[in-house]
Amino acid sequence: MFRFLEDRFACAQACTECARACATRASLVDPDGSGNQELVRRKGIMCAEVCDATCRVLSEQNQVDEETIRVQVEWCRQVCLESAQAFDGHPGAEETAEACRACARACTEFLATLD
Repeated sequence: MFRFLEDRFACAQACTECARACATRASLVDPDGSGNQELVRRKGIMCAEVCDATCRVLSEQNQVDEETIRVQVEWCRQVCLESAQAFDGHPGAEETAEACRACARACTEFLATLD
């Protein structure tokens, strides 16, 4: 039970950090109409929203069933991995890509406690 709670907290904290980093990165991208810039901006916004929603689900204690938590955390993990790939090679986005990867790792570790 302790590991479950610890991993749940670590996942929520990583989601919060990732959401903050992605929202900041999305606001810094100058949408000049190029496909790559717009993709990075949209991925940042989506990742921030999904991480924020995941953090809320994880903080609802016993109000959400395990299957809902599992689906939400897995979705967050996938979005974070996709966002990290979008940020790779984008100048100045290295820290945001790493925040996404750290969140994906925290999600994976938390999911392991549910098995």
